[in-house]
Amino acid sequence: MTTEPSIRTTTPGHVYDRIKAMATTFRLRPGERVNELELARHLGVSRTPVREALNRIAAEGFLVATPNRGYTVRPLDAQQLMALYEYRATVELGVVRLVCARASDRALAELACFVEGSRDEVDTDAQALRLLSRDEAFHEHLAGLAGNPEFLRSVRSLNERIRFPRWIDLKARRSQTRNDHPDIVRALQARDVAAVQALMSQHIDKHLDHIVDLARAGFAEIYMGNALADYAESRFIEASNESVSTTP
Repeated sequence: MTTEPSIRTTTPGHVYDRIKAMATTFRLRPGERVNELELARHLGVSRTPVREALNRIAAEGFLVATPNRGYTVRPLDAQQLMALYEYRATVELGVVRLVCARASDRALAELACFVEGSRDEVDTDAQALRLLSRDEAFHEHLAGLAGNPEFLRSVRSLNERIRFPRWIDLKARRSQTRNDHPDIVRALQARDVAAVQALMSQHIDKHLDHIVDLARAGFAEIYMGNALADYAESRFIEASNESVSTTP
């Protein structure tokens, strides 16, 4: 197992967050069997919180549990990515239909302001990472306006499960990246269900056109750098340093 430099992890919640970040960014590599003892040693904790965290993360779809064999990391392949994007399309088309019917004009105006402050800047990895974060925030904000917490829960789960391929897509197509969010918001403000569903469908379908390439590029990133995993780890380092500096 290839892991990042150790940071002291003290609570069950921290253990879960750390391992989940390693799984979502494929710091734990596709198809790799998870060594509980090694992972516990790396995090500086006993095996009990690690086992509890692995069980939760497997239930969320990031690991595969096999009886008497423990856990392996979910695969990264075109078939799985296709399934996730098909599911995402179904969920998000339902979201925008409900938003058209339920969201207030003020809420949509606030969404438009958010989008206006989230212009594309994708010349560097750091800018692409910020864009990825803003893109996830937009879809979660949108789901929140549907007035059904189950949609928001599904969108958050999807954001986590497609975070890595989304990042690979941003890296590969920086010069062609176009922000579709303003058009989606304008259609929502016009309460045009057909138009907004068509726009959302196009927004998602453009990834399906090169799903095999995404999977291949993903493997190259995992074994030759993995900037997304490095970024996630840097956030834990910052949080750990802040915690130490504020401790009396």
